[in-house]
Amino acid sequence: MTEQTSSDTPRINGVLVEFEDPLSLMAAAEECRDHGFEKWDAHTPFPVHGLDDAMGIRQTVLPWVVLGAGLTGLAVGFAMQTWMNAIDYPYWISGKPDISLPASIPVMFELTILLSAFACFFGVLIFNRLPQFWNPTQSSERFLRATADRFFLWFDATDPLYAGAKNGGFFEKLGGSALEEVFDDDTPSALPRPFLGIGIVLGVLSLVPLMYFLVAKHKTSTTPPFHVVFDLDDQYSLRTQRASDFFADGTGGRLPVAGTIARGELRADEHYDDGKQGGEFAKSFPAQFEISEEMMNRGQQRYDIYCAVCHGYTGHGDGIVHRRAQMLGESKWVPPTSIHAESLSEQPVGYLYNVIKNGVRNMPSYASQVPTEDRWAIVLYLKALMRAESVKLDELSTEDRQKLEGN
Repeated sequence: MTEQTSSDTPRINGVLVEFEDPLSLMAAAEECRDHGFEKWDAHTPFPVHGLDDAMGIRQTVLPWVVLGAGLTGLAVGFAMQTWMNAIDYPYWISGKPDISLPASIPVMFELTILLSAFACFFGVLIFNRLPQFWNPTQSSERFLRATADRFFLWFDATDPLYAGAKNGGFFEKLGGSALEEVFDDDTPSALPRPFLGIGIVLGVLSLVPLMYFLVAKHKTSTTPPFHVVFDLDDQYSLRTQRASDFFADGTGGRLPVAGTIARGELRADEHYDDGKQGGEFAKSFPAQFEISEEMMNRGQQRYDIYCAVCHGYTGHGDGIVHRRAQMLGESKWVPPTSIHAESLSEQPVGYLYNVIKNGVRNMPSYASQVPTEDRWAIVLYLKALMRAESVKLDELSTEDRQKLEGN
């Protein structure tokens, strides 16, 4: 073993012990662990399996910090949306629930990832005391081989056991191929004067764009604006309703190709798609639509979302929008039609379907929002509501009558 010392400065930062193979390093690390060193580390050119156990390194708390930050983001995301949507500014429309977990998941997920990433990034920096722009080992020429073919143990001089180990020859007994005492770097720490001048010049130049923007903000210009990213400011794509010299007709918008039908948009059945038979409103449900309790429940759900806001949950035209308009005294408000009105209850199912699809008077079309099958499901539920308004007690079954009498 060779030993290299220096007397340029009296302060010693620590000792480097060099090893030629990982097995020797592992054996020495176990001795250091058992000896009780606190401020020491191992440096290898590649990961050495089992070195953490040989050094007695305990599991880091970083995973728990990341987990805690992630759970915090999850809770904050849910609490924030609950406060916004259910307490501070609730939307009481279209059957929308105050608290919807599925709708809250995207924000909860994003906050979980965001806080976890921040905790992981800053946790690594804090726990490893980073950034460190200088390390005592960097002043050792021998340590340059730590990234190539040598293995090192570093012992900090501030360790409580350092003095005793040095005087007792502990470092020499580790079996290393070389030992080096690392002293303070005597290189001047002051910033070279040329760098100071360059920094001042760059600082002044960085103010030029800010001054330009400030002047431009309060100045009226007669010239066109300067486009920094011209291909984004002036794109080749055509805007809506703009002319174009590229096409023969001079318009930018293109009409659908004649005779083409979008996939899934074929409307070949007049009864099912338009609610008509032979040009007249159909009096029965189409064969493709299955009348069942499931479709009845589906119709009720769709009705509560799209219709109840105006027509009310019982169909009497007393929805929340109507009540709001009355409370505000809107003179131009037209009350929604009650589905129990005789003029409407006598209409065939095809007429009700057509109203949902195409709208009538102030009621808009719901064709873009409600698919064909759901329209028929709503019609089925409307007929059930109309029937429920006029049914007599003696027309009910014994079981249903007992339920009503019990309530």
